[in-house]
Amino acid sequence: MRHRSVADLMTPQAVVVQRGTPFKEIARLLDEYDITAVPVLDEDERPVGVVSEADLLRRQLAKLGATTAEAIMTSPAVVARPGWSVVEAARTMEKKRVKRLPVVDDFGRLVGVISRSDLVRLFLRRDRAIQEEVLEEVLTRTLRVSPSAVTVDVADGTVTLTGTLDHRSLVTIAVRLCESVDGVVEVVDRLGYLRDDTAVGEQEGEAQ
Repeated sequence: MRHRSVADLMTPQAVVVQRGTPFKEIARLLDEYDITAVPVLDEDERPVGVVSEADLLRRQLAKLGATTAEAIMTSPAVVARPGWSVVEAARTMEKKRVKRLPVVDDFGRLVGVISRSDLVRLFLRRDRAIQEEVLEEVLTRTLRVSPSAVTVDVADGTVTLTGTLDHRSLVTIAVRLCESVDGVVEVVDRLGYLRDDTAVGEQEGEAQ
């Protein structure tokens, strides 16, 4: 299974500012493009910081007057890589408490921006697309399970698995793999099994 990466979801044409961009111009850009932050780039197109709505508000509340991006920005910039998984990006946003991440290439140059709203798009995947991936990639191709053995129903991102597998261990694996499919919110396990191979393994382990 191929999971979506930051490169798949990021906005490649990012709105950016330079160190010398004035306060009012930054505020205008945030309003015009309906975004919450902009990367600040140096002369080599490398992010040196980020100016967010919160940065602008703090400046206003401090009554320090108009100034430039370099004086307002939060630095250094917290960045992501194109090859990161969406999980890595989400965890970084949560840890650093930011809503957007500049995405940089191997040379540190900006190639795009990924936001929380981009990540949320994964959970707007069509149920039909999720169902097809579970049937074709998880059950048929990965687990070698006959399509007739398991019924897959998907509603609003919730996957319900109904049927019977040969071994109990496959049930756990199937559920875990389905949970990792992009766009899946929850997996409802209604699977049965013919043989409890986990119990056999425990007995063999005790005999040794």
